[in-house]
Amino acid sequence: MQQQRSTRQRRPSWHEMSDLFIDEKQCIASFLALETAEILEGAKPANLINMPNRSRHCGRNLYTLWKSHGACLLRQSGLEFREIMERGQSVLLFIYHRRALEQTLARPNVRAFLAKAGHTHTADVEHTLDEMQRRIQSAPFPHEIGALLGYPLKDVAGFMGWAELPTSSGRTPWKIFGAPEKSLRLAEEFLNCRCRMAQRLTSCADPIECLKLARAA
Repeated sequence: MQQQRSTRQRRPSWHEMSDLFIDEKQCIASFLALETAEILEGAKPANLINMPNRSRHCGRNLYTLWKSHGACLLRQSGLEFREIMERGQSVLLFIYHRRALEQTLARPNVRAFLAKAGHTHTADVEHTLDEMQRRIQSAPFPHEIGALLGYPLKDVAGFMGWAELPTSSGRTPWKIFGAPEKSLRLAEEFLNCRCRMAQRLTSCADPIECLKLARAA
């Protein structure tokens, strides 16, 4: 029961702190730091982030700030990225920690899962991302990407209809299938990473310094 109460905490939103950062680089760095908090702490190998080309309530357009400063900031952070899909009106980013993603792909169950979805060369990060990007751009959406994002394979398989498992009513960023305990613990860990990052950012920490891998990651 404690795990379920923890995962129902309010998820911090970047909008709540956007007015704190006047400098353009700090503005986009604060957004990226919050949205990659789980990766930076080593709890997750990757995240998908969609960045619409529109002004936020603070007057800033994160899409244009990403185009101006994003790549440089991520190179300094220790993270890597791909612009998976550029639509002009938005960009879909796959941001990842290479070593963590390599470790994920080295797991036999992840390789078998991706192979079942029709992927080849699953031990190679670049080949896997090339194929995932091709599938995203050509539709339908490859939900097996959840395996690269660090979600429990049982939940990804259940969402894809590969396994008939009961669903859980717990509030998490993804749909839980089967026994919920492991998924709830993981959701709590992800949420705690984001809450810690939000606390750092609202405590006037430098967003560019926040956007750096933890030493143990």
